[in-house]
Amino acid sequence: MSNSPSLPVLRWIDLTHDRSTATLMSQFTAFSDSRLLQAHSLADSKPGQRIDMICMHFDRPDAPGLNQLQQVKRVAPSIPISMFTVQHSEELAVWAMRSRVWEYITLPLSAAELQRFRQALHGLLELRQSSERGARRILSEHYPDLPPSIRLTADHQKHQLLARATQYIDLHFRENLDQKELARLCEMTPSRFSRLFRDVHGVCYLEYTLGKRLEFAKDRLENSQMPITTIGYEAGFRDPSYFARAFKQFVGCTPSEYRLAGGANAATHATQALQDATATPARLELDIGA
Repeated sequence: MSNSPSLPVLRWIDLTHDRSTATLMSQFTAFSDSRLLQAHSLADSKPGQRIDMICMHFDRPDAPGLNQLQQVKRVAPSIPISMFTVQHSEELAVWAMRSRVWEYITLPLSAAELQRFRQALHGLLELRQSSERGARRILSEHYPDLPPSIRLTADHQKHQLLARATQYIDLHFRENLDQKELARLCEMTPSRFSRLFRDVHGVCYLEYTLGKRLEFAKDRLENSQMPITTIGYEAGFRDPSYFARAFKQFVGCTPSEYRLAGGANAATHATQALQDATATPARLELDIGA
């Protein structure tokens, strides 16, 4: 099936022990372009190849599978991930939400849940197509509900309040985002939005957006030969010198050093450097419009 503009493009990763994803995937083929995908092949995807959603299917989630989900998130930070799982716990749901999984769905899938997911995909497709056309209007489409078993916990009530803004940032982090616009999307004042966002994510929305851009840049540095200045522009930085300073402060090395080190080999040092940088007063004035 071709990537028709009218159909969401879903790519499925089978992390089950009985390799049952093809059966689950068959429920989605009527309204999507659904195909199985190997996680490692994401890095080899052709530039511009459209994927609207990565669906990761678990029966009994284990550490290797959950680590693979996080790796997919790093490799393709701008593509939403839906997590389907047979085995469910509140701890697992909390982990999924903190990992910024777009949808957390327990199996077996009911007809009502399948229909709700279909509507959510339709809204996501409209949002992406609007973005590709350069539209600045924020759409009022469906955003994912939290699993019923954890909706009443205080932590996830906060996540739910911020869900629209968080997803919008995840999809549009390369653009110049406005705090008032994000707060309006959550139906709250900018000051409340700012306090709640920092409470939930541990950083302000500017730092969160900067982190998304740097993850995107790291991916391009590892998996392409694009000029570093071009990578900075694609990640959303308008000022190459600001890109270099931000990368140095939060990753711990310059973009060229990161590329020469092979990216993955520098990951441990980069993670520690990021922790050190966020544990001390910021030395860089945050400006996602730069």
